[in-house]
Amino acid sequence: MDATTALRRRRAGLWTGALDALPAPRLLDAAAELDELGYGSLWFGEAYGRESLTTALALTGATRKLVVGTGIANIYARGAMAAAAAARLVHALAPGRFVLGLGVSHQPLVERDRGSNYLPPVRAMADYLDALHQAPYFGADAELPPIVLAALGPRMLRLSRDRTAGAHPYLVTPDHTRQARRILGSMPLLVVEQAAVLDQNRTEGLRRGHEHLNIYTGLTNYRNSWIRQGFTEDDLVRGGSDRLVDALVVLGDETAVLDRVRQHLDAGADHVCVQVLGHDLSEVPFREWRGLAPALGRA
Repeated sequence: MDATTALRRRRAGLWTGALDALPAPRLLDAAAELDELGYGSLWFGEAYGRESLTTALALTGATRKLVVGTGIANIYARGAMAAAAAARLVHALAPGRFVLGLGVSHQPLVERDRGSNYLPPVRAMADYLDALHQAPYFGADAELPPIVLAALGPRMLRLSRDRTAGAHPYLVTPDHTRQARRILGSMPLLVVEQAAVLDQNRTEGLRRGHEHLNIYTGLTNYRNSWIRQGFTEDDLVRGGSDRLVDALVVLGDETAVLDRVRQHLDAGADHVCVQVLGHDLSEVPFREWRGLAPALGRA
């Protein structure tokens, strides 16, 4: 069974940005526990923490069933030749359990922090995919894993449809999921992220939601996406309006989270990755992950 089939069969997983807060040995223990809890997948980003492909290798090595996805590996972080070689190795060592999610990141993160020129996103991704598939490789592990793209707008979604296994949108509503499925058609994989704050009063839930959205409201790619989704400039204040938080972050109990997951699935998602927001961005929400596992197993 390949990874795309596994994601369609086990329809809910986790997305987290908190794993970098764990020492490396504890990271592996955490992944093994999530595997035993029955989650279908584990996705993580790449910004200021660990390198994504070596992290994927470590996580797949520590687990038996869990599908691991880079959500996303930044195309400006490594050349296409190096990315293809590393992805082949992870795929060979964990067949059917690795998805290479690729994205263009954001102009300030690329130019200020990585010292690269940020190119027009769709063109940059198309060129990177060309280079990825054309890169010379003489190792024994010739097969690339499934690739999905961090796609928000129509053009990147069409590129996902035409050139890869599918798309991995982040910070989107079920309505966006419905529109994405319409663009992708029936066959490509659609894996969406959904943030959640569990079992907190509304004041604390909103606080965590605003903290979560704080950096994203300063990034053009997300701002453009939210405008396309029907929000206004009034919603895009730093940290987002309460309306934006309510649309992008589930504030409630396990039933509320499961209901939002099902909304995405009914809208055309194949797999939904829930990002549980802890008290702060570095808190690893073990308690919530343990409590949520049975509910997401019913998605």
